[in-house]
Amino acid sequence: MAICAGMEIIMKKPTSSLMQDRQFRRYFTFLFFFCFLLIAAAILLSYSMTNAAKTMLFDHDQSVASSLLTQGVPESVIATALTETAPDTKEGADLLLKIGMRPALETKLLPPLRLFQMKAGYSSMTAILPICLLLLGVSLLFLLKREQLYIHASSVIDRYTANDYSSRLPQTNEGAVYQMFSSIDRLATMLQAQNEAAQHSKVFLRNTISDISHQLKTPLAALSMYQEIMENEPDHPAVIRTFTAKTGAALRRMEQLIGSLLKITRLDAGNILFDKQICPLPQLISQAVSELTTRADDEGKLLLTEGPEDASLLCDPSWTAEAIGNLVKNALDHTSSGATIRIIWDSSPLHTRIRICDNGDGIAPEDIHHIFKRFYRSNQSSDMPGIGLGLPLAKSIVEGQDGTISVQSTPYAETVFTLLFSPYKIVS
Repeated sequence: MAICAGMEIIMKKPTSSLMQDRQFRRYFTFLFFFCFLLIAAAILLSYSMTNAAKTMLFDHDQSVASSLLTQGVPESVIATALTETAPDTKEGADLLLKIGMRPALETKLLPPLRLFQMKAGYSSMTAILPICLLLLGVSLLFLLKREQLYIHASSVIDRYTANDYSSRLPQTNEGAVYQMFSSIDRLATMLQAQNEAAQHSKVFLRNTISDISHQLKTPLAALSMYQEIMENEPDHPAVIRTFTAKTGAALRRMEQLIGSLLKITRLDAGNILFDKQICPLPQLISQAVSELTTRADDEGKLLLTEGPEDASLLCDPSWTAEAIGNLVKNALDHTSSGATIRIIWDSSPLHTRIRICDNGDGIAPEDIHHIFKRFYRSNQSSDMPGIGLGLPLAKSIVEGQDGTISVQSTPYAETVFTLLFSPYKIVS
């Protein structure tokens, strides 16, 4: 059982800018519009102040002209004084000082200037205040949305710390914040996979221990019974010999069971590294059936091999031979005297194929989807030898070398197990 086989996290260097963030992009667009609006308001305010200053100067000149006319000053003199720009003289400055006019004079003592100041202040507030309120409002809205985003992200991360991965961080936009969310999500995905693998390992260990204890109960009970019988029959050598043989058979069954369980557990845990070599298929098949030919002869069954002599396979020879041997052994278990078991291999640019065919009892349709489960025994095979680990072990070996195993069967006619391996390439 590979816990996290092949898991790879691709870390990308952040390359984003603020303008890739849609919220920042909108906010900066608003700031640009705000600056344009502020410049326009300043121009309009300047134009308004100019008109107000012109009005104030006109009213002041009008008051001066009216005062001089009432004092009998000729109109030509008044017109010349108001329209011509004469150089500043000390006499003029002295005259203004005598009547109390000076630059530091308080604005409230100059009614026209006071009126101009009030109009200028009102115009400025009318133009600037709405713009400032708009800036504050949009900035507040932007910050509120950011705060909502951070609060949502914080709640999701809190769920991650509690091993709840049902929610995900938002990743619909670009920008540094969303890149950070994406990195956190990748980390959460890795943690989720590790947690699931750990849970699967616990379940796997619990089931394995349960399977071992369950399968050992029967031979241990038999051994206990045999030992009790032999203790009670010390004076009957025939009985002792009979139950000694049965004890040996039970011990061999336990040895086979424990050995198969250790192998399949190590395979499922990913603790076995296959030593792959280029193996000639005829030699590999011969190795797989070398210990089964005698049994086939004793049972009156024909064991045939067929395939091109130059075919080869990239695999671990010892493990692959064991997988093929388990399939042939399964065929021997489910065929009667006179049956034929054929091992056929062929190769193509797409795959290398090995088939184990027999004309025995076949597999019932309701059983064919379960035969690779551990300790599975169909009703038809309940009285046959075996511990129910041969086919699962073969499947683990084949799939551990990136191969596939499948089965087709017609009850009481034919059963075909097919192993497919990818072809190896010779690198020059």
